[in-house]
Amino acid sequence: MLMDNLLNGERETQIQAANELGKLSRRQKHKLVERGIIAPLISMLCSQDYEAIEAALLSLLSLACGSERNKIRIVKSGIVPVLLEVLQCQSTTLIELTVAAMLILSSCLENKLEIASSGAIQRLVEILNGDLADDDNSYGRISVQAKIDAIATLHNLSTCHQLISPIVSSGVTYCLLQLIHSSEKSSGLTEKAIALLENIVSSSEDALQEIAATCGAIRALVETIEEGSPQCKEHAVAILLLICKSCRDKYRSSILKEGVMPGLLQLSVDGTWRAKNMARDLLLLLRDCSSFGSRSKQLKNELVEQIMQEIDAEGDTVAGTTLRLVEEMIAKLSTL
Repeated sequence: MLMDNLLNGERETQIQAANELGKLSRRQKHKLVERGIIAPLISMLCSQDYEAIEAALLSLLSLACGSERNKIRIVKSGIVPVLLEVLQCQSTTLIELTVAAMLILSSCLENKLEIASSGAIQRLVEILNGDLADDDNSYGRISVQAKIDAIATLHNLSTCHQLISPIVSSGVTYCLLQLIHSSEKSSGLTEKAIALLENIVSSSEDALQEIAATCGAIRALVETIEEGSPQCKEHAVAILLLICKSCRDKYRSSILKEGVMPGLLQLSVDGTWRAKNMARDLLLLLRDCSSFGSRSKQLKNELVEQIMQEIDAEGDTVAGTTLRLVEEMIAKLSTL
């Protein structure tokens, strides 16, 4: 009856049937998928009726969650171009649901190339750039959650090496930097943005050079090391380490000038395990300050050497007394 209502029912009957689908058991949903229920739900997405579109999206999300087979079937049924059309509507609720659907469908390895080939990457980047859009553009009213889901979708796609190049060419690198610069450094949005940024630059030399050359990028990464959540700090130091390793002579001075040392030293003793190791690797690249001749910089160099000796002596476990001493040195370093 539910299948018949979706195929042949009037508007209200179709919406009610779509809403009922989400209440069914997993086994019942599987049977309906086998009978072809995906096609009429996608047809509902093609209407101009926002209530019908919302009901269909929720039903498709219900079918996709927890089933790789259903995710593949939904994409093979031609949903991606339809979803990209829905993203053009003026309803923020529908935009959020559509991005959530893209996120779930993109988590399936077999779907990644087809999603990307439909033009989804550029549309997702447009959503992230929504705050820069004209007032009459629907992307100017995108919620933080929709942006987080858009970033997560791009992250899913970026795990496919073939898609790194089109992702980089979409302009997402600059977009992510803007989001990191303008958002709270410990927010969920920043955490998703900087995680995607690290994933991209670790796979693309072009993206790495783009970040290094972007005005304010190194400063934003340093600020994230100082103010971000533990995960944000970890991703930020990873990116700075990649930049410095790519050309130490070229970027070492730029990183130092942004005042990275106090935050970096603190991270080397109280960051995550991965962040500690990367912070210490970066410190080794930055610690030779002999080319800077002022007395203040010489004093900073001496303090850095003292701190590094304390850290090196303790290894991965820094005792309470040593930690307090390091913190005192970092505070003194900040005043020089």
